[in-house]
Amino acid sequence: MTDPTTTPEPVAHQKIDTSVPHSARIWNYWLGGKDNYPVDEEAGDEYTAVFPGIVTIARSSRAFLRRNIAYLVSEAGIRQFLDVGTGLPTAENTHEVAQRLAPDARIVYVDNDPMVLAHARALLYSSREGATAYIDANVMDPDRILAAAAETLDLSRPTALILSNILGHVADHDQARSIVTRLMDGLPSGSYLSVNDGSRGVDPVFEQAQDAYNDSGAVPYNLRTVEEITTFFDGLELIEPGVVPVTQWRPEPGSPTPEVIAEHGGLARKP
Repeated sequence: MTDPTTTPEPVAHQKIDTSVPHSARIWNYWLGGKDNYPVDEEAGDEYTAVFPGIVTIARSSRAFLRRNIAYLVSEAGIRQFLDVGTGLPTAENTHEVAQRLAPDARIVYVDNDPMVLAHARALLYSSREGATAYIDANVMDPDRILAAAAETLDLSRPTALILSNILGHVADHDQARSIVTRLMDGLPSGSYLSVNDGSRGVDPVFEQAQDAYNDSGAVPYNLRTVEEITTFFDGLELIEPGVVPVTQWRPEPGSPTPEVIAEHGGLARKP
């Protein structure tokens, strides 16, 4: 583990509530992870009973992120990453992908979930040449995120901002756009924005399952239309093929024809 790291007191003393399902733990369950509780598995199974395709969405989202990072490191020359809404560690975390290709890459993870903090050691393990850090902060507080990230990252240099399946937790679309704008305003020209989120208007069964989940008492996750997701990239230069189903964003050569799924994403450069 490399310094600097951040282990904030408030989260360290929060109790992990195992009586209600939690989206990060359910997502971990769908990805095949073990960092979840029976209540999360039950909620996840109820969801998949309605919409089995959610497992494909979860795993395709992770694969999209991996391809994004590979592009950013190998083709765009990015060496700094700000991953907001990290979630629980699974295979192929941001630092693992980035530092495998560029050992000097520096990564800051941001989350405010006490269970993520409990597993932060897995996220903070870094190559000797690079660095990783963890910030306890809410996506709703972009100024705090930028200030804390600057302790590890040189924000005068191009940085990739990753917002993977986090903006859906911001119910108001204008507020979500404002958060993205504020974060990108804190990064210089040549920086990149990576966004992927569940999309509405593609799969009615998915929408039915998600609406039922939101009514269950769990923290809601709001699906957005493809047009709404695309607005997060306003003012930026989208990298081909633009905002598409995550399975169709630069698939690996020789892979089967990618299916259309209700999870859209894209990558764009700040001019």
